[in-house]
This record gives sequence, C-alpha cells and structure tokens, in this order.
Amino acid sequence: MNATTAIAGGLAGAAAVTLLHESIRRVVPEAPRMDRLGMQAISKGLKKAGKKVPKEDALFTAAMVGDILTNAIFYSAAGIGKEKNIWKRSAALGLAAGLGAVLLPQPLGLNSKYSNRTVATQIMTVGLYVTGALVTTAVIKLLNKKKQVKHTEWERRLVTSAMG
Repeated sequence: MNATTAIAGGLAGAAAVTLLHESIRRVVPEAPRMDRLGMQAISKGLKKAGKKVPKEDALFTAAMVGDILTNAIFYSAAGIGKEKNIWKRSAALGLAAGLGAVLLPQPLGLNSKYSNRTVATQIMTVGLYVTGALVTTAVIKLLNKKKQVKHTEWERRLVTSAMG
C-alpha cells in the first residue's frame, strides 16, 4: 500500500480522535482527559530535562500537536500490509492504543484518573482510539478507491485513443 495514503489516513484518524476527545470532554463529566494527560507528560519530561515548563496555553498546544503527530504515525501502520486485513489491523491498533491509554499512565508515573476515573471513562478512552483507527482505514480505503478509479479512467482513455 502507498505510504502517502497510509499517512493521510493516519492523519485523518488522529484528527478524528483528537476532535472527538475535545468535543466529548466539554459535555461529558466522565470523559477522558487525554489533553491533561499529554500536558502532564510533557511537563514531567521538561522538568526532568531541566527545561522550563511553558504556560498552560502553550503546554495545551504542544500536547494537541504531539497527540496528532504520534497518533497519525501510529494509525498509519494500519496501511502496512495487504489491504485484505486492513480493518482487522486497524481495529487491533485502535484497541492497543486505547488499552495503552488506560493501562500505562500509572506505571509511567502519570495521573491515571485522566483515562481511568470511572468504567465509563475507560470505555470511552478505548472507544475513541478504536474510532480513530477505523476512521484511518475508511480514509485509506477511500483514497485507494479514488486512485483505482483514476487508473481505470486512464486505461480506458489509452485504449480508446489507441483504437482510433
């Protein structure tokens, strides 16, 4: 599969999961707070490196950019391999990302309440990451279909022009 298509799909999935997180957290009290988790991770890393932690607005922006970039790269892996298994690969990647978001904060020394506060929070966390992965695959499939249609149209024109 084309790397550009996989990256475009990964970026779409990452944007979708970030937009969903940000929208849901504004209206659902038990929603995951991956923004806060990202800000805490960046802040903790900067402190360990002896660097100054930016103000909250800049920290939030860095967390959002970091989330989108890392999720895009991660989700792009769905585009590696045969297209036949892409939905399964994508669902597995989304499940792995969601479970990682639920299970890893505490061992990493981060506040686990952001993704673990309630069972509803945990389910939403996993569900959001699976949704992002499935958006990735939908976009990859759509882009591949458009390329196939363009290729078929090009072949038709070539054959038609060769026939006179």
